[in-house]
Parts: sequence; structure tokens; C-alpha cells
Amino acid sequence: MSALTHTPLSRHPDNPRIFLFRTQPTLLITSGEHYGAVLNRAFRTSEYLKTLAAAAFNLTRIFSGVYCEPPDAFGISKNTLAPAPEDFLCPWSRSSEPGPDSVGRKFDLSQWDPAYFERLRQFLEEASQHGIVVEYVFFCPFYEEGMWSRSPLHPDNHVNGPAGLKGIRRNEVWSLDRHRGLLGLQEALIRKVCRELAGFDNLYYEVCNEPYVGKLPQDWHDHMARCLVEAEKDLPDRHLISWNVANDTATIRNPDPAYGLFNFHYANPPRAVVENASLPHPLGDNETGFRGQGNGNYRREAWEFLMAGGALFNHLDYSFAVGHEDGSYEYPATQPGGGNAKLRSQFTFLATFLNRLDLVAVRPAQHLILDGVPAGCRAWMLAVPAQQYALYLTSGPAMTLTLQLEKGRYHMEWFKPTGGKRLESRVIDAKSGPHRISTPSPDPDLAMSMVRE
Repeated sequence: MSALTHTPLSRHPDNPRIFLFRTQPTLLITSGEHYGAVLNRAFRTSEYLKTLAAAAFNLTRIFSGVYCEPPDAFGISKNTLAPAPEDFLCPWSRSSEPGPDSVGRKFDLSQWDPAYFERLRQFLEEASQHGIVVEYVFFCPFYEEGMWSRSPLHPDNHVNGPAGLKGIRRNEVWSLDRHRGLLGLQEALIRKVCRELAGFDNLYYEVCNEPYVGKLPQDWHDHMARCLVEAEKDLPDRHLISWNVANDTATIRNPDPAYGLFNFHYANPPRAVVENASLPHPLGDNETGFRGQGNGNYRREAWEFLMAGGALFNHLDYSFAVGHEDGSYEYPATQPGGGNAKLRSQFTFLATFLNRLDLVAVRPAQHLILDGVPAGCRAWMLAVPAQQYALYLTSGPAMTLTLQLEKGRYHMEWFKPTGGKRLESRVIDAKSGPHRISTPSPDPDLAMSMVRE
């Protein structure tokens, strides 16, 4: 087990909208595989993590193994969440009793699988060496019968389930009153994982992926979050707990104090950040997709979410697959999302751009954009007034913006987010008040950094 030399990833004490990781203010940015790195034994994790590290990414997302997918799920080719039965690892050991062909030998829910936890700890350890945070997701609704029929919790797939489990519907599993005895197994899994991973600082937990899709009960979800808190009560450190709130956006009201961050999916434009700006928590966009395979939509989604004040972005990158752990898989036209080396390089530039800012002091500053943004273009600003300003424009022709600036001399640079090329560099002298600035032509989008000299 990794020796924990720092407190785990946490909310920054001076700006709780971002993270503190290994003493540094941190944004989490990545382009990662489809969450099967640990549960799919055929996936070469070392090569994958090295590829993320080479791109300066610091996050990856994994599922626990309670949920996996059939090979044809969502039209995903070479889906890492759809391992062959002989390659599927989950927290519970296999029995000697044969099960369905799609599952292999049945599971014994009274026995933990040492091979799973060894692989999990090894993954956390290697990620730690690269400075990569792991999001561990416990549960997920069963979108279709094909997912439920492969779960270790399905009554056909284990040897020792509670009496009366036959006939349980797939999302009754995730409830406080219809689980037919499976709730205790879920609580035991939480306790086991918390003990196994107690020594890692590069970790946070997510209770459930997309609980809103299956309309899973909020009381069950909050109960699981409180179980996590209770499981870590007597351990040396506490890890952040994520609530995956919604696709796109939702206004968070009176959340259970167990939650330390809130994640959204497909959050573009970033209404989720704007509508929850008063919360003292980091906000994340931790799944993308279903917007074609081109790079532009996902690059803009990342820039907009983080420039609006978000703290976490995870692109779902289908170029990572078994045999292509370096992100080289050329997926078919039917793949429901994108990902490739060029897009990853664009995210790397985004991370470099943002990490030049004073992340503790900088705040969203839309109010400082007074005029000049044409129809069809969205503009986002982060600023420490009188010190530094950052601007992102999604599209449009060259424009003249009116910005509210503080008096001073500033070094202004314009960049192409598509490759990081610097388009223009100049020094401006500003008086306090409105200041007109002419931009280069977005091609197709544009970023600006302005720092006081």
C-alpha cells in the first residue's frame, strides 16, 4: 500500500471551488478511457497511465466492477467496460459453479477477490507515482437488461444471494426498501474499499454514476454517501465524495454535508457552473460524448466549463482500448464520441494555460466583459482584477471587445486553442474603466492571457 505522505485531495481552504493536492492549488483535467482500466484484466494499465502522464493529465475515472457492459452497449467498439468473461474482475471471488456463458463461473458474494484488490491497489500506486488522481465510482444504474444480466449482483450470477432475490428488477437493487437484502452487500463493499485504499492521497469516491438516469432514490444515494463517511471515521484520513448530479445542469439545493464535490455530464454550455456559483464546492464535468467525433465540440466544452469556474474536466476518450492503451485506437464512424492524440494535445495546452493563473485568487469575471461579443459567440473570463485576466471566445470573426480593467500596464497574449500557437503579443496601458480591445480572428476559437507587468 502507498505510504500516505500528504493529506488526500481536498477542497482548497482559500478557494473551495478548486482542489488542494499535494500542497498545490489544482484543477483536474484529463482525457481518459471508459472506466474499465481495473475491472478489465486485459487492459494494460501501466502503458495507459504513462500516456496520461506524458500529456500532463492528472485524473482518471474507474468503475468498481459492480456494473459492466455487454460488447454492443451504446455502439462502443472495443469498450473497456465490456471485458470478456475470463478478463472480468470485480470485488468478489469466483466460485466453482458455472454460470451463464456471458458471465463465466458464478461469484461468491461472501468472499472478496484478492486479485481484484491487488490490481486496484497497484493501479492507485502507479497513478500516484505519476501524480494522477483516481475517481473510484462504486455504483451505476443498469440502463438495460444486458448490463444487469452481467452484474455479480444478479441472482443468476452468484451462489449465495439472499432468499427471495429472484425476480428483483434491475434498479430496485439501488434502494433502501426494495433491495431484498442487497443493501448490506453494498455497505460492506464501501467499508472494504475504504479500508483497502485508506493509504492513498490521489483518490476521491463517487457514489454512483448517473443515478438520475435510473431515477434512483435520493435517500439511497445519500445513505451510501453517509456510509462512506462512517467507513472512514476511524481511518487516518478522509477522501472527498462526489455526487454526479445531472446531465447538463441542475441547481443543487441543501446537499447532504457528506458531499465534497459535484459532477455533471455533457455540461455544455456550462450552465451547471453558473447556476451553482454560490456553492463552496468544486464542480466537475466528468463525462463527455454523443456530440460527434470531431475535436472542436469537446475542446470547447473543456475550455468553457473550466473558464466558467469549473474545477474538473474528464473527456471520455475512445482511442484508449485493449491493445491500444497508448490511445492509438482508430474507432469506427459508429463510435458515440471522440478522442485522439491531437485532442489530448489541445487539452494539454488548456491545462498549461490555466495553470499559469493564480488559481487561488482568480474568479469568474463575466461582468468585466461589457460589450462587443457577437451573436453566436460565447465569452468567458477569469480574473484577479488589476493583476491578471484570462478570456476565452468560442467562435466568431475578429471583434472589438470592451472590457472593464483596472489601471495598469499589461502584457497581453492571444493563442489558438487548437494547438497553442501564440498569435499576437503586445503591451497595453489601461486606465481604470472600460477599455476597447481588438482581437485576432478566432480560428475557430480564441484564448487571451493578460498579466500586469
